[in-house]
Amino acid sequence: MQTVLYEFLIEVPQAAAIWSALLLLALSVLAALIARPERAPAADAEQAPDPAAEEAARLADLRRYADEVAVAAAGAAQTARRRRAQWLRTQDEADRAWRAYDEAESAARHLGAAAPLPAPRTPRTPAEYAARERWLHHAAMTAHWRGDLSARQLADVLAHRNGWDPRRHPAEQEIVLARVVRDGRRAGYRTAVEREQQAWRDAELAAEAARALAVEAYAAAAALRPAPAPVRGAAAVTRPLVPVPADAPATRPARWRPARVGRIVT
Repeated sequence: MQTVLYEFLIEVPQAAAIWSALLLLALSVLAALIARPERAPAADAEQAPDPAAEEAARLADLRRYADEVAVAAAGAAQTARRRRAQWLRTQDEADRAWRAYDEAESAARHLGAAAPLPAPRTPRTPAEYAARERWLHHAAMTAHWRGDLSARQLADVLAHRNGWDPRRHPAEQEIVLARVVRDGRRAGYRTAVEREQQAWRDAELAAEAARALAVEAYAAAAALRPAPAPVRGAAAVTRPLVPVPADAPATRPARWRPARVGRIVT
């Protein structure tokens, strides 16, 4: 009996202390909730979306985009003009290359027509061969200065390589030289045509890009313009009324109706 009483007297104060601590904690939480300030109406008003501010921000974004697209469209138009000018230059170069090739072809054809004829008889002396060599070198140098022979071809002529024989008669050497010049000009014409075609493709791409950016810039600028306000009663003012003639059928009584511009209603 004394043990039970002793345990009761010890455990009751501990339980009372625990309950008291829990009660104080609950009272503290309740007091904190009661003392919490309510949100001011002004704060709610500040967090609420402002339609005017949103519209101003949208217009600012549209204006900035329109400016950027306008700058890009102006740059694309300038690039398109430059590419077109380049294409026109390459077209002129191709025309000049064709005329040069046509002249070389005519010269080679005329000289080739005389190829079946026998070469003039000349004495086969060292002086004659030296004269033939000097003629070949002079003709090759002249063709090189005109741009008809490359540096490698001139070196072949001077070194007597790739079929260049200084012992031939100048008439035969002239025919060979004319054919070499014709082949070189034909290659130059083909190169000029390839450049002209590439320049034309570049000009077309630049023009297409410029057109697309111009359309985009116009659409962006149109989005910034305010919509026109509808005009009420405009039709009644601009469309006068005319009477129906008196000789209209009896079943159709005369009345007033609008008339079309430039057309008499009967």
